[in-house]
This record gives sequence, structure tokens and C-alpha cells, in this order.
Amino acid sequence: MTSRPENPLIVQSDSTVLLEATHPRYEEARDRLARFAEVVKSPEYMHTYRITPLSLWNAAAAGVSADEMAATLRELSRYEVPGNVLYDLQDYVGRYGRLKLLSREGALLLVADDDLLLTEVVSRKPLAKLLVGRLTPTVAVVQPAQRGKLKQELVRLGWPVQDLAGYTPGTPLEVRLRDPALQGQPFGLRDYQQDAVAIFHAGGAAHGGSGVIVMPCGAGKTMVGMGVMDMVQARTLVISTNIVAVRQWIDELLDKTHLTADQIGEYTGERKEVRPVTITTYQCMTYRPTRDDDFPHLQLMTQHNWGLIIYDEVHLLPAPVFRATAEIQARRRLGLTATLVREDGREDDVFALIGPKKYDVPWKELERKGWIAQAICHEVRLPMPREARAAYVTAPRREQYRLAAENPAKLELLPQLLERHRGDQVLVMGQYLGQLDEIAQRLRAPLITGKTPTVERQRLYDLFRRGRLKLLVVSKVANFAIDLPDANVAIQVSGTFGSRQEEAQRLGRILRPKPEGGGARFYTLVSRDTRDQEFSANRQLFLTEQGYRYLITTGLPEEEDAVV
Repeated sequence: MTSRPENPLIVQSDSTVLLEATHPRYEEARDRLARFAEVVKSPEYMHTYRITPLSLWNAAAAGVSADEMAATLRELSRYEVPGNVLYDLQDYVGRYGRLKLLSREGALLLVADDDLLLTEVVSRKPLAKLLVGRLTPTVAVVQPAQRGKLKQELVRLGWPVQDLAGYTPGTPLEVRLRDPALQGQPFGLRDYQQDAVAIFHAGGAAHGGSGVIVMPCGAGKTMVGMGVMDMVQARTLVISTNIVAVRQWIDELLDKTHLTADQIGEYTGERKEVRPVTITTYQCMTYRPTRDDDFPHLQLMTQHNWGLIIYDEVHLLPAPVFRATAEIQARRRLGLTATLVREDGREDDVFALIGPKKYDVPWKELERKGWIAQAICHEVRLPMPREARAAYVTAPRREQYRLAAENPAKLELLPQLLERHRGDQVLVMGQYLGQLDEIAQRLRAPLITGKTPTVERQRLYDLFRRGRLKLLVVSKVANFAIDLPDANVAIQVSGTFGSRQEEAQRLGRILRPKPEGGGARFYTLVSRDTRDQEFSANRQLFLTEQGYRYLITTGLPEEEDAVV
């Protein structure tokens, strides 16, 4: 077999791809491969990617052709690309769009480019009950209320449908972004934000309006949402992660659009306002008094004539909201997220019910252009004291991670890191409340958890933003949608097992551009040779795909350490 050592990829017949991390062409290969494959392992020297049907369909929906994908593999592979991989790539990409959902004279139609294909899918039992009948050999009539369910089932069968059935306009609402030139304000849609809005709305009023925009924390996903609202010009429901995030949306809308306070409503556990633009939370949507009760607030999604529904941090979408979304497929839907990774494996439901990935901008590309801060990531591996290690090795496996995550050595290193970063805006982040409480007491720092009242959270965040508070200890409630633009150091003492999305969100807390191009530091403290280290490796996968590397040390990192 001919070898081309100047190339960094090894493509294997099981559709996995090995990428040599120390190769001179590593970055080029990583960026091209990430458009249609997902990283599954990232040890120090050789990263493993997997090409899946869903990764190919998302790429196809974003405009990447099968020929482009094949060219990437051929041009960068060290050995000849296995024929079955190239065949499967063409086959799966070619499936996207062979089935279409169209609307004609009030009827919802499933249209195939081949009569045998339609015969195949309609003969499947899960699909047959969603259809009314067959008009022609290539056209079947769909029950309108089953539009979402049909899309889910077709993805599971391996035949993703392209939804071109259009959307109801919703109740009109004038939404206009303020003109920064006239207002003397330093904002305005950046070029990549304008591209995201335009791509989402491609096809105009008839077809544009369903899909997911992926961009880093700090890159202005809220601005993209407001840009889409400006395009749609209709009543809008925004679903976000918590009350603080809801109020940040309200502040941004008042600051950057011509909407007035009486046009914007907060629908949360503290207020129940339904207005032309309404912002709520996933928690409120999924509240029910008991497990046997219905979800009383889900009707907010279905009983009002919304023209647009925005799912902030769409990777967190809970199951009841998925079910409600399946019923409102005639509404325009915009998902915003830093990562499509879901720890429950339901990425296919995001694809089917919210829509395919429409736009994805690499984190490192925005870093190079100065739109997000340059971040240096450290993994500090610490030994466990003998007594703690003895408890760890004899504990049941399900308890070992917590024992390792709460390694007392982490508390000993924290003051040294904080001394190094005196004067910086520092977040100490963790999973376990007992550990965080002890850290807050030792450091004499305020602690924010899920039990902290909203008013107190907002007060502490405001003090931090104004620089009057330099250190905050926070639980996972601060992972999402919290605007702390001056935070430039994050120290992670424990995480949610191997959560890749959490790692991305936590790094995102410090990625907003800094004055004069200042950088950011992200430290994750790990107990060496334990499950804590294993989970840490998994948490880093998504960020590795985005181009970040972790500098691994066994103690306090050198101050001059830089990204390599």
C-alpha cells in the first residue's frame, strides 16, 4: 500500500479517521474534517474522529457537498481511502433531500424522487399511521399534526426529509435593530453574525426559518437571535436556561432594538407575562405539580400565534419541550448553541424537530479575528493524599468519581493560582456543593448555587461586572447564558462526569473579547490516575475538535506557558 507520510489522516474502513496531532498539517486537517465528522477520542498524539450519518446530514444541510468531503479525505489521507467509506459517504449525503415535505393547497405532502423509495418508507409500521393516504406513486398525504413525528421517524429509518412545507407567519410585530451609527453605540451585527442570519432565513418567507446556529460562547448568539427577529417581523417566544438569562435577554432587546418594555414579557416562576416578545425558561416549561400531572405551562408554546420560537442553548432541550416542539412544526424555529453535543444522545431529535445545523463557525477562526479572547487551557494533575487515596481505592466504583473530584490537594493549590492571578476576574467552578462551600469559606468569596435567590445572583454578577468583586465561586448554574464579559480566568475543580457540553460552556464564560486583546486562562484541576482524570479526558473532546489543546502539568503551571 502506497504511503504518503506528508499527510496527517488515516481513514479506516469502519468510518473512523485517525488524525496525527503533531503533524504540520494538523490544523488544516482538523478544520476540514470537523465539518462532517465528530471527534470521539483525543489522546496526546493521535485523535480519532467518526463519520456518522447524522454528521453527514448536518454537513449536507449546511451546504457541504459529498464531493468536498471525499476530496478532504483523499487529499489528506496517508493511505488510499477505503472504497466503502467513500461509497457510504456519497450514499448518506445523497439521501438528504430525496424526500421532501411540501405544502400544496392546504395539504401536507411527503414527496419522493422515486416511487420505490416512497413505497419503502410508507410500508414501515411507525410511518403508516402518520399518513392519510397516497396521491400518486411518489406523493403521500401527511396528517398535519404529525409533521414533527414523521420527521423523527424518517431520521431513525435513515431517510432524513427536507422540510420545505413553509411556516405560518404568526402575528406581525415590528422588530428593528437600532442603527449603531445613529445611536453612537459600539454594536451592530458582525460579518459572521450577518452570515448566520442570512443563511437561517435563506429561502425567504416561504421556506427559510428552521435550524440551528452553532457558535462559541461570547460570539454573540443573542445578537443572531435578534437579527433573525428583525428578519421575521413577528411575535417571538424565547426559551432560555434560567431567570438571570431571561433578564439578560430582556436587557439586550431593550438596548439593541426599538422594542419597548411593554412589548417584552417575562414568563418565569416569578412573573407570568405574555407579551408580543415573551422570554421563558426550560424549567418553567417543564414544571408540573406532581409526576402524574400535565405540564401546565407548555401551552405557552401552542396557544399563541408565535411567528418565531428561539431555543437558547438548544443542546439542553428537555424531553417535554421536544414533544411540544413536534406539535408546532409550522412555527419557525431557531436553535442557538455553542455545541450540538448532547450527553443523552438525542442529537437526531434536534436535527428532526428544531432543524439541521445551518451555520457553524470554528472557535479558533473567531479567536484569530479577535472576536473572542485567546484562551490558554491547562490540565493540572494532582496526587491524592494517602488517606484520601485509601478511601478512593476501596470505594464502590459509583462513588469513586466524587471522592477523586473532591481531592483536598485541589484546595491547597487554589490559593497559589489566585495569588498568580491577583487583579484578574476569576471564576472558581465546580459540581459538588459541599466542596464549593468549603472553597468559598476558605477563600472568603461569595458562592452562587441553584439555591441563591435571583436578586442576590444578579447583585453579585453586577458587582463582578463592575470590577468591585474579583472572585466568584459558582456551581453549574453559571454554566449557561451568563454575561460576565470581564471574566478572564476560570478554575474548574469538578465537573459533571464526562460532560463535553459543560466543558465548552465553562470555557465560554471567559471568551468574551478583552480590552486591548487580552487573553484568558482556563484551569481544570484533576486527581491523577483516577476516574476524575478519565472523565476529564472525555470532557475535553469537543474543545479539542475546536482546536484547543490542554497543557498538562503535575503542579502549578509555569507563568510563561503558552499554547503549543
